[in-house]
Formats: sequence, structure tokens, C-alpha cells
Amino acid sequence: MGKYGKVRHISLNPLSYNTAIMGESGIGKTTIVKQMCEKLAGKDGYIALDIGKEDGHDAIEGIVSERVEDWQTFDDIVTDIVENKETDYPDLKVVVIDTYDELCLLAEQEVIRLHNKNRKADAPKIDTINAAYGGFGKGLDKTIEIVLNELWELKKVGVSFIIIAHTKKKDIDDVMSQEQYSILTSNISQKYFNAIKTKLHFLGVAYIDRDVVKKATGKKDIKGKDILKGQVVGESRVINFRDDTYSVDSKSRFADIEGKIPFDVDVLIKTMQDAIEKERSKSGESLKESQKREAEKTKEKEKAASEYSKKQRESFVDEEANEELLSQIKSIWTDSPAESKTAAKTYMKDEGFAKFNEEVPTNVLQNVVNMLSA
Repeated sequence: MGKYGKVRHISLNPLSYNTAIMGESGIGKTTIVKQMCEKLAGKDGYIALDIGKEDGHDAIEGIVSERVEDWQTFDDIVTDIVENKETDYPDLKVVVIDTYDELCLLAEQEVIRLHNKNRKADAPKIDTINAAYGGFGKGLDKTIEIVLNELWELKKVGVSFIIIAHTKKKDIDDVMSQEQYSILTSNISQKYFNAIKTKLHFLGVAYIDRDVVKKATGKKDIKGKDILKGQVVGESRVINFRDDTYSVDSKSRFADIEGKIPFDVDVLIKTMQDAIEKERSKSGESLKESQKREAEKTKEKEKAASEYSKKQRESFVDEEANEELLSQIKSIWTDSPAESKTAAKTYMKDEGFAKFNEEVPTNVLQNVVNMLSA
């Protein structure tokens, strides 16, 4: 084989994959995801983010949760996990986004803030996402960009994500036949939904599956025929991963997954594991061989994650802290000993920076202050 191209092997762990569970409010999405995380990763293996105006975690006993009321808090949490994965979050395997709908709303406000911060002095402030970055959907594109960037930062240190989102019924016009049909899909902007849907390996849609039969009402129509009315004779909660009728906007990258399953955490986990195993078996390897190879791959990933975490920690820029540190450097520079100034300049050069400014990593500026104050 040449320089490029290598054989890829799938992971055996369901938490390695990008997963989403969608459904109507109150159907039990958060509870079943909590149960799934606890069974696969343990109490220390997940954090569920209660985002925006959800407040659903208040009614779930024992959930490992953090409130996220604005984008800055979300960014702070992701940054803390990325920079301190080995020390503070050694067992963390997955972060639950509850809900993606609310996260996109917080991201929109951040995009509006960034637009206003970076606008030209004579340009007016904007207050809607559609006006951001020149309009024509560019504000939405920026929103998608910052959301995906944060999620992929987590993945770089070995932390996957599970997304929870709401659903709605939407009428769709078929391009070819021009006929209209209904589909159960995401409650948010289709652009936001499609942006994450294309990145998912498992997308399960939870809903109430009802058995409806036609029963006579005892009344007749004008032609003397019995008037029938639909009556629910049975219902149950289900999760749909693949729908051949295309009336449910679900998805799986695993071809052999069970299409519709009962709404039960053990069935959910087994369904995902079975789909993964069916795909793995196509390799021709024994399960033991695959497990050994994955264990070796996991060590490589953990090493890469550790290196990335260290790199991000060393290059982190805290704007407020930098402002204070730059002010300290300016105030003490004149009275600092010549050797301290020389040492500070040499240190800055070795770190790859020619000037003291807000773009220098915070820890570098802090070290300069320590040198000048010694």
C-alpha cells in the first residue's frame, strides 16, 4: 500500500459514536439517556448539560447535571474539560446536550455579540441572527460553526456527545410527485438540524406508537352508511432508528440496525451493540481479536488526547485575565531590574511572541509578570 490509504476498523463502544435522541416534550428522552450513560459509563462517566430554558433536570433524581444559561457558560465548561481532562475529568466519556434546540439559541446570541463586537465603528448594531455577518444565512452558518467547533473540541480529548432534541410534525412536498406528506422531524430550523444530522451515527426518534381501529359511531351518513371513527385501543413508547415509510426523520449509519424498538434503556443499548457487532463481524476477525486491537487503539487515542489537552491548556487565552496582566506588566516594567526585563524578552521570544498583547496565552503573560516581580 502507498503513503495514503489505510484499513479502518469500527469501535465496539456505543458511546464512541455521535448519537441523538429526539422526541416530544415529556416522553422521557433525558431519563433514558441518563440511564444509558450510567449503564455504559457510570456516574463519573457523563455530564448532562441542562441548557437554556429547559429546567428538565430538576425532576430527575440523581442526574449528574450542570445548568447552562448562556453561551459563555457552555464555552467555559467545554474549555475546562478539554484543558483538565486528565486531572479533573479522568473518567468522563460523554457530555449530554439537553437540548440541541436551546444550545442553538444560545449560540445565536453569541454570534450576534461577536458581530457587534467586530463591526466597523460606523456600522449599526444588530439584534437578529438573520442580520449577522451580512445576512443571507451567514449568521446561521456562523451559529452552526461555533456549535460544531465546541462539540469537536470535546471529541479531541476522547469525550463524545449525545444530543437530545424536540420533534414536531412537518408537511413536506415531494419533489417528483408534488404530493404532500407528513414527517416527524426536529423542532428547530432545518438548517441547524441538517448540520448535526449529517454528523450522527445514531439518530433515534421517540414517539407514542398508537394502535387505532375504526369503530362504528352508531350514526349514518347521508347515503345510509355507518359513520366510522378512529379509536385508540393501545399505545406504547418506541424509538425509531430507521423508517422505510420515510415518515420519521431518523437515521443510522449502521445498515443492520433494528428499525423500531420499545422505549427501554436495556433494549436501546442492546440494539446499538447488536448493530455495531453485525458491522464488526464483516471484518472476518474474531471478537477477541477486535477487542485486542481496539484496546491498543484506545491507548493511542488517550495519548493523543493528553497531548492535545496539554497544548490547549498552554495556549489558552482568557481575555479578561490578559487585560489585567498586560496592565500589570505596563505598570511594573519601568522599575523592574534590567536582568528581569531581558529574561522576560527572551522568554517571550522562545514562546514565539514578539510583543505583549491580548493574543499571547494567559499563562505566558502570567509567567512574565512573575519574572518581573521576582
